[in-house]
Amino acid sequence: MPMLFEATRINGLELENRFVRSATWEGMAFENGAPTPALIDLMTALAAGRVGLIISSHAYITRQGQASPLQTGIYHDDLIPPLRAMTEAVHARRGRIVVQLAHAGRFANQQMTGQPPLALSLKDPSQSQKFQEATEEDLKQLSADFAAAARRAKAAGFDGVQLHAAHGYLLSQSLSPAFNQRKDNYGGRLENRVRLLLETVSVVREEVGRNFPLLVKLNSADFVENGLVLEESLQVGRWLQTAGVDVIEVSGGTIASGEMSPVRKGINTEEKEAYFRQATKRFKEALQIPIILVGGIRSLAVAEELLEEEVADYFSLARPLIREPNLIQRWAEGDRRKARCLSDNLCHDAARAGEGLYCVIERRKERQ
Repeated sequence: MPMLFEATRINGLELENRFVRSATWEGMAFENGAPTPALIDLMTALAAGRVGLIISSHAYITRQGQASPLQTGIYHDDLIPPLRAMTEAVHARRGRIVVQLAHAGRFANQQMTGQPPLALSLKDPSQSQKFQEATEEDLKQLSADFAAAARRAKAAGFDGVQLHAAHGYLLSQSLSPAFNQRKDNYGGRLENRVRLLLETVSVVREEVGRNFPLLVKLNSADFVENGLVLEESLQVGRWLQTAGVDVIEVSGGTIASGEMSPVRKGINTEEKEAYFRQATKRFKEALQIPIILVGGIRSLAVAEELLEEEVADYFSLARPLIREPNLIQRWAEGDRRKARCLSDNLCHDAARAGEGLYCVIERRKERQ
């Protein structure tokens, strides 16, 4: 029977256990996207806390793709040395770290980029002055931009890369009929809407080679009107497996999904945990590659149950590790109490205020 605290491998990369730190926006980079010492310290603390695999940030691959202030960037070769400082710090603690590669598409922040956000299509023609509608040439260039970012990640010492095709970011937008009304080879039928993602996977794999872990974060469903639905997402997963993706992290929701967003509040009972468990189980049943479950894991017992029931192979957390970077070590050493995270999202409010990512509750206790 598989166990949570056993060594496994993803495309040759050995992991100490089955727990993953899911990528998030830390708001702890310099203006140019380079990691600050505080961000490096955060990653180092996760490694010291025995997180099996750290997925860092959501790093923008082009200036036009930046979503948030003080977001990590990987758009230029000048960022390789500072990013290498982060990976070396993690490796010194025997950690494993991959970087999430992202482009915000229509949700990019024009105030920071100085450019109109790039959209797959103009959902509302009256808003055409606010967006740049991507040409087929633009989309070919985007795949090349992802590949260049993956090359930088490998040069910087990351142990792999994850393509962000969830939460309404650009690759997610391309899959979703809610955001993609194109009439060319990149729109319409699912076979066309998946084209950008599959082309990106192909050129990234060519750039980094077969022996470099390649992960994809994928929406199980968008939870918006006319959005991507589970059956379509499962077919995308099959195509990704055939294309040579090593692992899929199953998520759901977008910036526009309201209460069905990827980050939900009030996870205060075991019944509310793992809110993508049913969708993840469908992926696990349909595919042969490893599947990561993300979303609301707070209890060791829940993770054990989901592993035993073959719902997922790995379990991804973000907010609990903000409050307790050593949570996985605590569980490994026999302290089975659930994570202390309150799921109040105050940590994200702190980041939005320009203070970086931290647990507001813990900071208040420290100041008392």
